[in-house]
Parts: sequence; structure tokens; C-alpha cells
Amino acid sequence: MTRCPLELDTMYLNRQVRATYERVARAPASGFHFHTGADYAVRQLRYDAAELAALPAACTERFSGVGNPLRIGTIPAGAVVLDHACGAGMDLLLAAKAAGPDGRAFGVDLTPGMRASALRAAAQSGLLDRIRVFEGTFEDLPMDDASVDVAISNGVLNLAPDKPRVLCEIARVLKPGGRLFLADVVLDRELADGVRSNADLWASCIGGAVTESLLMELLRDCGLSDAQVTERFECFAGTDIDRKFHTHLHAYGVNVLAHKR
Repeated sequence: MTRCPLELDTMYLNRQVRATYERVARAPASGFHFHTGADYAVRQLRYDAAELAALPAACTERFSGVGNPLRIGTIPAGAVVLDHACGAGMDLLLAAKAAGPDGRAFGVDLTPGMRASALRAAAQSGLLDRIRVFEGTFEDLPMDDASVDVAISNGVLNLAPDKPRVLCEIARVLKPGGRLFLADVVLDRELADGVRSNADLWASCIGGAVTESLLMELLRDCGLSDAQVTERFECFAGTDIDRKFHTHLHAYGVNVLAHKR
């Protein structure tokens, strides 16, 4: 499976995804099928507690990633970083700090509430001089060809109906030799087509997730080489997803490193 099933209602899926993450932006503690917040990020995804404590709550409270892309590699000083679907900006701010005053960090997100949270957090951190946040989708990034040193993505690819298009778009904006730090949901087995046609399951991070081996294949096909899983996370432990599927399906987070050829 590389693209969505023909029966999948992609318009409904997009509405569900936007509504879910607008609700995360408005009421991050209201309860979701996934974990949110800084405590979760430290406890289950191995973020550094002191680093998160130094960030504004505007971004850390609304964090809903499934891995920790900034553990995959080092962001060099002066780098241009793209946070692909940046959400409320927690990874974006950490990347901007790592890139330093001569670097630039660009966030792209389709959800107005999340973009507003990211900009508010950047202002509160004194990082607006090196951060910009754009409206955009993961299929059509508002970035020039070969303009990015490091692309980071956390928990987004599984929501994309057309994964090759999303990954090829990331490859387009990366410079030759640029790196992708990808964190996403994977499954221990492929799902039946009938399950994949359920837009509610896609919006719940399960219906659109793929296996590790298929993810590696997709990365290679889009010009992203030397792909390797560097770490795994039980990102759904204790959630409704875990309770519903744990006896017959293992959904978990992975960190993946890949390079632009």
C-alpha cells in the first residue's frame, strides 16, 4: 500500500484531522485517542525534561508527536530546518535553538490554531527572528527546491492519503546530502483493505500507518537513501488505541533517519 484505498473518503478524513488538531490547540487536556503534553514526551518519548521546561506551555501542552526526531541526529549551527506539519511548535523551537542565531527554522501546518500556538511560543521564547510559520499541507510545501538542510516530521505521515507524494515533496526541498529526521506510527503487520477504507481509523493514526519494511521502501522510492530505524517508542501505551487493538495489532512509534541522494 502506497496510496490510499479508492474507497477512502479523503475529504472526510481531512475534515476529521483538522477538527482533531484544532481541538488539541484549543483544549489540549480534553482527552484524545493519543497522548499529549510535556510529561508524556519525557516519560514515553525520551525528551529532555529540562529542555522542555525552558519552553513555553503554548507549545509543550499541545505536543502530540509519536517519536522524538531530535534524537536522530545533530542539527548543525546555521542550518535551515523545516518542521513538516509543525503543530504547536515544540520540535520547531528545539530545532531553532539547536540551529542557533545564524540558523533558520520553518514550520508548516494546516491547522490555524496550531500555527497560532507555534508563533505565540516562538515570541515568548524570543526566537521569532529565526522562526517562520507557514500555512500549508504536507503534499505541497511552501519551500524552494533544495533549500533545507534538515527536515523533521513527527506523527504526520500516517495521516497522509498519498505517502509517496508527501515523501517526494520532502525530498524536493532537501538539499543534496540533506537529512530527514522522521518520527511516525508503524504497525507490526499490514491491514486489510477494508480496514484501510475506514477514514475514522485513518484519523486515529491507525488506518494509514504502514509496516517498518514498507516505510523503508517508500523512502527509497522517493529518493531518500540509507533509511534506518534508530529508535522505537510505545507511544500509544495506556491510550484507547492500545486498549482496542493490543491483542491483535501492535502500533508504535519509530525514529527513522534518511538522506537526500
